[in-house]
Amino acid sequence: MYVGMAAAAARSDQLDSIADNLANAETPGYKASRPAFQSFLPPRGVAPGAGAALQDKIFAGVVATGTDLSQGPIRTTDNPLDIVPEGQLFLSVTSITGQPAYTRNGKLNITPEGAMVADGRPVMGTSNLPIVVPPGADVTISQTGVVSADGVAVDRIALFDLGGNVVRVGPQLYAAGPGGTVTPTEGGVSTGQLEMGNVTPLESTVQMINAQRQYETATQAIQTYRRLDDKAIEVGRIR
Repeated sequence: MYVGMAAAAARSDQLDSIADNLANAETPGYKASRPAFQSFLPPRGVAPGAGAALQDKIFAGVVATGTDLSQGPIRTTDNPLDIVPEGQLFLSVTSITGQPAYTRNGKLNITPEGAMVADGRPVMGTSNLPIVVPPGADVTISQTGVVSADGVAVDRIALFDLGGNVVRVGPQLYAAGPGGTVTPTEGGVSTGQLEMGNVTPLESTVQMINAQRQYETATQAIQTYRRLDDKAIEVGRIR
C-alpha cells in the first residue's frame, strides 16, 4: 500500500508539471519543466512496527524538476521589437525582487517613459543599466543587438549563457541554481520573430493521458491492498 501511495504521489507531481507545460505552450520564451524520478529504499534502523516492514520495499518519487532548455518553434511576427536571442542565449531583466533574472521572452515593448521592457520587466544593456530611450523615439534593434533611437545608438542588449543547473524563478524567468553558471556572451538577435514555448499541446496531452493512467493504476493498487486487509481482518474475526 505504501509503494502504491508513493507512486500516486510521484505521478501527481508529474501531472502538475505537465499541466504547467500545456498551459504555457503558446507563451513566448517558456521552457518546459521535466520531473526526474528516482527509486529508493527507506532508511535503515527504523523502529519496529509498520516502518520496519517497509525496509525491503522500493519506493518511487520525484526528486527534482529540471528545465528543458531546448529551443522552441520560431514564429514570425514582423514586429521590429520582437527578437529571438541567438542559439540558447538569454536576455537579462530585473525581477520583481530587484535581482537579475534571465528570459527568452523577446516580446519587447517601450513604456511611455522610454524604458525597454520584456513582460513589464526592464531589459538590461551591456552598460549594466536598464535600456532607456527618449520617449516617442523611433526604436530599432540591429542583428547585433544594438538599440537605436531615431538612428542614434543608445545601448546594446546584454546576452548571457546559462550553464549547469537552471531553475525557474518566475513566469518565463530563469536563473542559475546551485552549481549553475551565468556567463556574459557576445551574440546576435533575430528581429521580427518570437520563440514560443518548447513544448507542443499534442505532446503534453499525450504525456498527461499516460501519467493519468499510471496515477489511476497506483490508486487502484492502494484500493486492492485495502480490500485485502479488510478480508484478512474478516477472516481473523471468524476464527
